[in-house]
Amino acid sequence: MWTDDATEGIPWVAIGDMSGTRLVAGTNKLVSLSGASSKGLPVGQAGTVLFAMYASVGAVSALGVKATWNQALLGLEASDLADQRFLAYWLEHYAPQAVAQARSATQANLNADQVANFPFPDLSLEEQRRIAAFLDDRVDRIDRIIAARRQQIQHVKECLQAERRHEVLGLRDGQVATPLPWATHVGAGRPLRRLFQVTRIGTGHTPSRSVPEYWENCTIPWLTTADVHKFRYDQIDVIDQTELQISELGLANSAAVLHPANTVALSRTASAGFPVILGKDMATSQDYFTWTCGPEIIPAYLLETLRVMRSYLLKYLATGSTHKTIYFPDLQDLEVPLPSLGAQQAAVERVRHASSVALSAEKLLTNQIARLSEYKSSLITAAATGELDVTTASRRIPGE
Repeated sequence: MWTDDATEGIPWVAIGDMSGTRLVAGTNKLVSLSGASSKGLPVGQAGTVLFAMYASVGAVSALGVKATWNQALLGLEASDLADQRFLAYWLEHYAPQAVAQARSATQANLNADQVANFPFPDLSLEEQRRIAAFLDDRVDRIDRIIAARRQQIQHVKECLQAERRHEVLGLRDGQVATPLPWATHVGAGRPLRRLFQVTRIGTGHTPSRSVPEYWENCTIPWLTTADVHKFRYDQIDVIDQTELQISELGLANSAAVLHPANTVALSRTASAGFPVILGKDMATSQDYFTWTCGPEIIPAYLLETLRVMRSYLLKYLATGSTHKTIYFPDLQDLEVPLPSLGAQQAAVERVRHASSVALSAEKLLTNQIARLSEYKSSLITAAATGELDVTTASRRIPGE
């Protein structure tokens, strides 16, 4: 059925292949020619419009190559009375109504007959082509601006990562070589210490689910993998509220531990490699490794150090093909550069300033992308429905 040989197969389009692109030029999977034939899969030529009937209902793309597609998609080829490009824009305009129609159905999806009965404007082929040409130009220009803004966001993130690494390692203070696999050089005056020497290491546990009493009157914050989304992108340093709680009885009758506020926790299973500081006394599940800092290390400095180490932790210490796990022995043996408390605090403050600047820039760029996307949608609707006269419309694009 499937093949890796492009000469023996044909691209097979799934919803994921349409994400973020108006033209599907390649796919993640190829289906063999014999497989496509035996299964009676539809085959469309370049230009065929694909419309999502399931999952991401209303998603629209056009084929850039000859391909087949899965059952969640419907392939559409324009008749002699319709322009293929205009058809794609019309479906894109109509997508919100299609989504509403799907939500009103029991299965929350559409079928081919429903799509075939979508309304279509009574416009001449010449007018459709004129509108399509107008939108091709404007949409392409808008998409290029959006792509540029996304590149700027990535640049902002990379600059912040570089600044964090620079400050944590103290590279402004001269450089000395180290045996650390994640930092070949650090600044002078930063002796290497193993974390177990300057912190109390720990973890957590899950009280038995088979004892209902352990899950009554739950008031103790309990950090689990359900909370990782809150700090996956380093959007917060400190967590005060958790999705789940455990009871005093559950805590007392399990290996769970109540860690003091300012303990640093690192997710080590499933979504591994994300650190956060506990904002109050709380327990954790076994999915976390913890460090309760002693007098020689500031929790915020350890937090930033673990963020610098993330790529190393995930690339070299995490194991598992589906869900990555970092095991206790590897985390127990971590070694970090440890400057004076004053140098730690100075590094943290500079990283926080850089983070604030980066967050503001990212928010500004993200808002620009959102406004451009809204403008693109409104432009498509206005042109496709005839509300906008494309022969007299301005060529100006906001942000260009």
